[in-house]
Amino acid sequence: MIGAHDTAVVEAQLGRPPRSLHEVAHRCPCGNPDVVATEPRLEDGTPFPTAFYLTCPRAASRVGTLEASGLMQEMTQRLATAPALAEAYHGAHQAYLRFRESIGRVPEIAGVSAGGMPDRVKCLHVLAGQALAQGPGVNPLGDEVVDLLGDYWAPGPCAVVDGEPD
Repeated sequence: MIGAHDTAVVEAQLGRPPRSLHEVAHRCPCGNPDVVATEPRLEDGTPFPTAFYLTCPRAASRVGTLEASGLMQEMTQRLATAPALAEAYHGAHQAYLRFRESIGRVPEIAGVSAGGMPDRVKCLHVLAGQALAQGPGVNPLGDEVVDLLGDYWAPGPCAVVDGEPD
């Protein structure tokens, strides 16, 4: 369950009300949520496969820059030529599915993770979110993205809201 303060922080980070929050999946060193876990079905009934949502605008901006650099294509090419990497990435896909199904099973998205897993890379935000939420070693490409983000938290909290932290 996510508390009112964390919900307000996520709303400030996103610039809109968050949808179907389940819990804070990772906290930035500044104390704010930077990844939230979402329900696999939105309030309106829509299936939502993105279990880990990167909310920190600084981290998300840096990921956007990485996406624009062609990193996704390079990573996808590496998957085709590095069997051990492809196997580990498939394992990340399975870990993603297990986590999401621990929240709830939605038949329409069964077997579908996010970010292009398990065969390609199409969203670095998802990979970074998973790597932060599930920790190093779960998603090797997500770990690479997190390493490339650097100290996105160094300037201090990306969002400040009134009230006591949860």
